[in-house]
Amino acid sequence: MFSKSTKPRSIASKLVLLFTLAAALLLSCGLGVFYWLVVRHAFAEDNAVLADKISAIGVELKQDHGAKALEQELKNPRAGETAVYWVRLIDTAGRTVAETPGMSELLPSNTFPMPSGSALSLQYPRNFRVGGKSFYLVATTIEMDGQLYTIQVAQDRSADEQFTKQFGVLAAVVLSLCVLASAFIAITVTKRGLRPLAEMTHSFERVGPSHLNERVPTDRWPPELQPLATAFDNMLDRLENSFTRLSQFSADLAHELRTPIANIRGEAEVSLTRARTTDEYREVIESTVVECERLSGIVDNLLFLARAEAADRQIQRTSFDGRAAVEKIAAYYQTLAEDRHVTIACTGRREIFADPVLFGRAVSNLVDNALRFTPDRGTIQISIATRNGDCEISVSDSGSGIAAEHLPRVFDRLYRVDSSRSSQGAGLGLALVKSIVDLHGGSARIQSELGSGTTVVLTFPSQTGSASNG
Repeated sequence: MFSKSTKPRSIASKLVLLFTLAAALLLSCGLGVFYWLVVRHAFAEDNAVLADKISAIGVELKQDHGAKALEQELKNPRAGETAVYWVRLIDTAGRTVAETPGMSELLPSNTFPMPSGSALSLQYPRNFRVGGKSFYLVATTIEMDGQLYTIQVAQDRSADEQFTKQFGVLAAVVLSLCVLASAFIAITVTKRGLRPLAEMTHSFERVGPSHLNERVPTDRWPPELQPLATAFDNMLDRLENSFTRLSQFSADLAHELRTPIANIRGEAEVSLTRARTTDEYREVIESTVVECERLSGIVDNLLFLARAEAADRQIQRTSFDGRAAVEKIAAYYQTLAEDRHVTIACTGRREIFADPVLFGRAVSNLVDNALRFTPDRGTIQISIATRNGDCEISVSDSGSGIAAEHLPRVFDRLYRVDSSRSSQGAGLGLALVKSIVDLHGGSARIQSELGSGTTVVLTFPSQTGSASNG
């Protein structure tokens, strides 16, 4: 089955619709109750008047010659009375003693309900429509001169029915106008209420690559929008920081690649200015190979960093002897250290749960970096310790140290404390170390002061901690 995607409704349309529906419901209930009360009150008044009419007829019949008086009154009604009430008096034999003229043709006696037995009772009435008119029929009995008589009274309620219909139409018109007014009010209020969103949108549109420093002040917005403004400003802070770092990284990368390429091109152009000896050409080729190796190292490190960021953290961890691993790394750099009379010492012992290859690369980068910045006859200390159940590897040197303002950025790519010392490396060593530790779910920190050397501490989680993080 294919699902048909529908365009989501706007917030404004939803608010207007809900507000209008709520207003229509409340108005309908209110007008409905009012209509019911008015109709009920009119019906109750008609019943009260009808009861009074029947009571008056009963009293009149009980007087002397009451039947003849009633007959005379029905034949000569008072002005306007016969238009509302129709009366019939029936004796025990079922003969009509007196009735309103024309009542037999309009309202036969069999259309009335059975008598209720009380002149004041209006139980079991009957509604009857004839000739476009609506009648309310009641019947009762009365004792007169030792005989029972039946009184049938019909009340013409056509005017009340017409009033009820007209009042219902009026209520419907009022309800429709009120609903339209509610919709108009809802549209107006919604537009004014959502105006801050439009203003915030205009503020957002001013933000661009060249205006990442734009911020949305939170104090000028309603409380409901202040969290959104704060979140947007925080996002801009992260974007500005990332964009700045990316721009700086691109500039540094271009500088790092330009230097060896310029060296290769310069030496090649110089060698082509005139004929050279075989040894001179060999020197040029050897220099070119060195620069190419440098370029290859930069590219390899950048590729590793890119893959580390895209990795799904599924690395080959295993437990191994940390002391043996660091002693192997120290032995690899021992020859270079002896040439400069630098001492490399290893202390501590601990099982490490990590990827052995990546672990070796991280510690090797730290030792290589320490050797470059440790003066002759200096010392490098590689220590293994346990802190909070995790393994800490620290590499300390007796170099000149790093100023405090550089410490927050030493793990950034291509960042060097002294940019003029390009021969000291491309500034990727500590970035590689940080990426490797991050892959293991650990952390890296640096401690350094000018003239007091530098210490880099790597934390690798234990096997239990790694399993819970995974």
